[in-house]
Amino acid sequence: MHLRKVTAGISIAITLLSFTFYFFDKTAGSAIPRSNVLHGGKTSGGGDTNILLLGLDSRRDNNGNNLPRKLLDLMHVGSSSSIGGYNTNTMIIIHIPANGKNAVAISIPRDDYVAVAGWGMQKIKEAYGLAKYTSENTLIKQGVQNPLREQKSRDAGRAATISTITSLLGIPIDHFAEVNLVGFYDIATALGGIQVCLKRAVNDSQYSGAVFPAGLQTISGVQALEFVRQRHGLPNGDLDRTHRQQAFITGVITKFRSQGIFGDLGKLQSLLTVAKKDVVIDSGWDVLGFLPQAKALTGGHITFHTLPIEGYAMRNHQSVNLIDIPTVRKFVHDLFYPAPKVTTSPSPGASAKASATPKPKVTKFNFAHLANGTAVAGSGIPCVN
Repeated sequence: MHLRKVTAGISIAITLLSFTFYFFDKTAGSAIPRSNVLHGGKTSGGGDTNILLLGLDSRRDNNGNNLPRKLLDLMHVGSSSSIGGYNTNTMIIIHIPANGKNAVAISIPRDDYVAVAGWGMQKIKEAYGLAKYTSENTLIKQGVQNPLREQKSRDAGRAATISTITSLLGIPIDHFAEVNLVGFYDIATALGGIQVCLKRAVNDSQYSGAVFPAGLQTISGVQALEFVRQRHGLPNGDLDRTHRQQAFITGVITKFRSQGIFGDLGKLQSLLTVAKKDVVIDSGWDVLGFLPQAKALTGGHITFHTLPIEGYAMRNHQSVNLIDIPTVRKFVHDLFYPAPKVTTSPSPGASAKASATPKPKVTKFNFAHLANGTAVAGSGIPCVN
């Protein structure tokens, strides 16, 4: 009798698990908009995966329609015609090694001054908008209407951004996910709020609307957008905004890990609803096949870094970040493809000494770019400016 109960329990568990995977694969596969811009491009070898996350500063939805005025007012942003354009204000590359462990994420500061094919030296965030603008004008002359015109011109922007990043860093991009401006709002809402931590209180009511106390706190909805958009009043301006974006992602990962969202069909459905509206991914991304890697990431095995800059300057009446290409390429290569450690035979008596030396602590969420990015005890959430 006991064996029959155990067998029945296992059968039910397998059925539920199979249904969860089937639901996620079929629903996600058909719901999330796709793009073919990576088709035929260079890919990583040896089982490694590089994923590019793009945060698009657009006041339009995926079909080219203006976001509701009420929502724009809540988010403290202008209209599609007055401000914003199609800048990629968030660019993060996540490298997942073949063994699925110890992923590395690198943020690209949006004002890095780089070569954009066809446009010369520009801020890297502008590659998307410049290419989209050119493509859209051509499509208008051809009489192409929305939503097809919006989709095709955005694909031109994605292709230009991906080409600029791969040329700059000398690495392939295997997958990408693009999140629209309102996505930060919707993701935080769907998850019921996420935890972040600030080193000090901030008041940026004039610009982003961000008004937060110091310390660990839960943000949701409009607050999430204010949190990731603030740059005025921060010690390092745009670089600190980059750290805010990383902190937001860390909060999302922590939420996934602590609440077991992958096993909650209701929360999965809420996230898929957000993805259908706010996200675009590449057509070759097997969502079901990526689940084991996604679960590994939510286990905390990821460190965040920011691409180094050499300094600031004025170019074409704009403040830009100056970078050294060999330096940034080495920075990325050393983090993504570290040389194997060389082990040597210890000298007599060295083993006893080594065993007495305590091993260094490993910080799962390692904000290596921060001067004092210590995590709040027990939370795994790093405090940022």
